[in-house]
Amino acid sequence: MKKYSILLSIIFCATIFAQSDNNKNENFLSAANLISVTIGGKFVVTGTFSASVSERVDQFVTRMFNQGKEKLLSTAVNASYLLPQIEKDLADYSFRNIKLKRIDGKEMILDLEKFRLKGDFKNNPYLKNDDILIFPSADLERNFFSVFGAVNTPGKFHFVDGDELKDAIEFAGGINKAYDNVTKADVNRLSYDGREEKIITVDINSDFPLERGDRILIVANETMKKDFSVMIFGEVNSPGIIPITKDKTTLYEVINKAGGLTASASLKFAKLYTGNSAYSIMEKQYISNIQNYPLRPDFDMNNNYVKLEQLRMSRMSGLVPEDSNYFNAENQLRVIMEGSTLDYTKLSDPNSEVSKYLVKDNDVIIIPTRDSSLYVFGQVLSPGHIPFVQGKGYKYYIEKANGFGEFAEKNDVMIIKGTSRSWIEAEDNTPLEEGDYIYIPRKAMRSFNSYVGEFGTYLGIVGSAATIILLLLQFKK
Repeated sequence: MKKYSILLSIIFCATIFAQSDNNKNENFLSAANLISVTIGGKFVVTGTFSASVSERVDQFVTRMFNQGKEKLLSTAVNASYLLPQIEKDLADYSFRNIKLKRIDGKEMILDLEKFRLKGDFKNNPYLKNDDILIFPSADLERNFFSVFGAVNTPGKFHFVDGDELKDAIEFAGGINKAYDNVTKADVNRLSYDGREEKIITVDINSDFPLERGDRILIVANETMKKDFSVMIFGEVNSPGIIPITKDKTTLYEVINKAGGLTASASLKFAKLYTGNSAYSIMEKQYISNIQNYPLRPDFDMNNNYVKLEQLRMSRMSGLVPEDSNYFNAENQLRVIMEGSTLDYTKLSDPNSEVSKYLVKDNDVIIIPTRDSSLYVFGQVLSPGHIPFVQGKGYKYYIEKANGFGEFAEKNDVMIIKGTSRSWIEAEDNTPLEEGDYIYIPRKAMRSFNSYVGEFGTYLGIVGSAATIILLLLQFKK
């Protein structure tokens, strides 16, 4: 047993020494693999840095860029006003036209952007000891070309002498396959003073040489294969997003795509809202809990749109201040809840006007549940839904709501129609319908001070009248 213990101890010690030697060798190899590389010119960091002999230029430059970026952002943690300028500076650094100078005097011009696009390693060689990388000043205000139209990533890019049209298209992500028959490009070229332009139409496959400041439009008719859709809620068998065509899908077809109406559908109170404002509100409520769905609404944009509409509608008006608040409220409702005045009760007839109505992208259709009640609220003891009984007047429903409250204004009861939301003064013969509302207002409660103030006003009037009478009597004398 003792022999085995000694043997195990020897093996353990040998293992520890071996691991120690391996660590020393690894450290030695790591140190032996380090080289020195200098960065100059216009870049996020400059100076001399350590690199590995196994690193290519792109790997080293990316690492140094990220380190410099993190350092800049860390300095601006408590100075958020600096962030926009930092982001602008970072975007101005160019990864094109980089000069690589080697210790033996050899020089190369590298284009890391082209390497990332094409994978051509002549633009991304291995680093050597004492290499120098000199970055150019991009000056995207002058040394640029821009690409728009039928490309995947339109934008503005750093121009380098020798750039051709095919290079520009590659930088813009290539031709967007969603467009058909893309064969031509219009190169818009300004004169030196910027006062004259020349448009040169060329084949997109040509080796057409570019110049600084060229603006390139890849010509194609806009594709209409877009995500046109409407949303339908309520009493249909399959509510949700319904794909449609551009200006050719009828409301009747949308109902059918949604699986048809349920037995509980109320066409009398159906609504169709058009415009992005209503759509965005409904969309957020309906699908905010669905994961990974790209929500489209921008509520700040919608609010700004409402404000703009307010200004446009009021600019030429002759509204007096007393009317402005009411008009603005009405106009805001118009913008947010802009809908149609169609008779939805005829939706079951495919030949009716409402069935043939052409829906638009982002329309919202709401088919509510049939409501066989009226709603009584305000100064009643038990406000709420009361089952509708044909022919009954408003007093019947107030009685069913356990009668008037102590402060009810019994002579000012109002009927609010469920379809139009119009207010009608309640009378014994006022016809009621399903979905109507009965509102009982509260009496105006007046304080002692209000009575004193009113009494003082009366005394002032009487005093003024007495003064006038006395003056007239004096005048007669």
